[in-house]
Amino acid sequence: MRIPPLYRKPAWQRFLGGAAVGGCISWMIFLYMFGVMQERNGILLEERSNQIKRLQNQITIWQEDYQELNKKNEDMLTIQEIHVRLVSYEKYNIQDRQSVFDVEEAVKEDLKSLLAKDLSTVYKNKDIIKKSIENKVTPINGKRFKLIVKEMYFYTTIHITVELRLAG
Repeated sequence: MRIPPLYRKPAWQRFLGGAAVGGCISWMIFLYMFGVMQERNGILLEERSNQIKRLQNQITIWQEDYQELNKKNEDMLTIQEIHVRLVSYEKYNIQDRQSVFDVEEAVKEDLKSLLAKDLSTVYKNKDIIKKSIENKVTPINGKRFKLIVKEMYFYTTIHITVELRLAG
């Protein structure tokens, strides 16, 4: 097998030489364009990663501040109001709404020392509050009634549902 004698034809030599030089030049242009594009993308990625880190740091700072403010607000929660509702007074034929209102107001008056107190402190002492209400004997229409706490809900407003029972 023999190599064709192309060295004798200058046209082929120019074509192959031009193809080799053109291939080298096009390869250099490709490398330059690819390098510039990769450098631009690398800078863009670096900027984005720095921006992401900065935003994540801001998020953590905001979350810490938010949690700190929540803790402060929880500590600052105080009792603003006390609502007392008397139930089962119909069972004892008490038609006088004024007597029911007086009993509710008496319970509120006993618990008014809880106003402006810290919510957690009041909640910890819920058994004492319940016992103080249940130990109260109230006269209504000549009969003595004992108060039984059915429900107590604590938040900035204390909701207490009290039931009447005959004291015996």
